[in-house]
Amino acid sequence: MAIAGLQRLSSQISRNPNLSLYSRAIISRSSATTSSSAKVSDRIVKLTAYDFDGQKREIVGLSGQTLLKALTNNNLIDPASHRLEDIDACSAECEVNIAEEWLEKLPPASYDEQYVLKRNARHRILNKHSRLGCQVVLTQEMQGMVVAVPEPKPWDTP
Repeated sequence: MAIAGLQRLSSQISRNPNLSLYSRAIISRSSATTSSSAKVSDRIVKLTAYDFDGQKREIVGLSGQTLLKALTNNNLIDPASHRLEDIDACSAECEVNIAEEWLEKLPPASYDEQYVLKRNARHRILNKHSRLGCQVVLTQEMQGMVVAVPEPKPWDTP
């Protein structure tokens, strides 16, 4: 019943131009979250991550969430070191290395992601396994993916 009400409200929003952008955003976000019938347990993606000391850790993320979010939630990347998930403001602080067998299963890096990685290589050879954690969106197909978190560079430390 609540979902039907939100759907009716959502259709009224599109026809009413007098609503503020804030109101539109809240209502559309509410209808998007309640209309999905998937349980949280169905969205769980289990990954294996190696920290910069080589310690193996099993981490959990949710499909639709970025790899960066999963890594920060599991204390592998300092959330203060990467404040924005916008590619235009990215400084490659969330650079991770993906195991080769998983690279082919990921969508290819966008031009912007490749540009940011190359720009921030800082006179070193860019690792072909490098991806930006803020640009990798987790899916169920990534179950078991292996990721290595490199040591923070001196310029990345807050």
